[in-house]
Amino acid sequence: MPTAPRFALPAVPAVLLSIVSVQGGAAIAKGLFPVLGAAGTTSLRIGLSALVLLVVVRPRLRELQAAQWRAVVPYGLALGAMNFLFYCALARIPLGLAVTLEFLGPLGLALAGSRRWLDGVWALLAGAGIALIAPWQGSGVDLLGMGFALAAGACWAVYIVLGQRTAAVLPGSVAVAVGMLLATLPVLPFGLTSGLLLHLTSHLLLLGAGLALFSSVLPFTLEMQALRTMPTRTFSILMSLEPVAAAISGWLLLGEQLSLGQWLAVGFIVVASAGATLTTARPQPALHGE
Repeated sequence: MPTAPRFALPAVPAVLLSIVSVQGGAAIAKGLFPVLGAAGTTSLRIGLSALVLLVVVRPRLRELQAAQWRAVVPYGLALGAMNFLFYCALARIPLGLAVTLEFLGPLGLALAGSRRWLDGVWALLAGAGIALIAPWQGSGVDLLGMGFALAAGACWAVYIVLGQRTAAVLPGSVAVAVGMLLATLPVLPFGLTSGLLLHLTSHLLLLGAGLALFSSVLPFTLEMQALRTMPTRTFSILMSLEPVAAAISGWLLLGEQLSLGQWLAVGFIVVASAGATLTTARPQPALHGE
């Protein structure tokens, strides 16, 4: 039976460091968009992440059974689509808004099928958040960017469901490594056809390695470590802080300003997510979508 790493961080600091790491990675990604575009940046991130995980985990692909492939293939495709759509959103709207809208995916999954009146309150609160973000009066928020973020959130919900099915037939590290490899399939064709990957230099590869480390390898490692000892409900509540962390990171690292209404929208959706986690019977462990 596997044991926890000797120098493992306590669970709560591990989750918080994971959140900070992902937002730092998003800032790196946004800096690569002018040169590589969303498709090229996603291809670089997922490709390098897959290489690192394959070297570290060394999954025995030839030994996987048919039932395991049936589980991990859609899981990996959902992972790739989710990341690509999120980067398409991030290229058009501020980081805080992209993460906030994407978070509606796991929130909707947590509320799906619920008949509790309190969960209806969380749904209304999330709806109010969307209303505050929506460009009703030419607020400058890109409508297509919002659509990409919402689509990424839908893929995130699918990814969570498929991830649970995959975890039932594969060890977590193997599932993530093989899933990341398969995640290149829906993304790499767009990255290659854009032609922007031809602009890769040693400097860009170094930035891509940092992106893969901060956005994929480190967060997945920290979150899996935390889930060994932390209840799923506690984990999900901490993850509900991610839209706020994203908004603050966008402000500090990228100089992105949100209006008062947009900050209120972030707050509404964070409260809705945390509240849904507390009141639903089986909270979903919403691992990082972006």
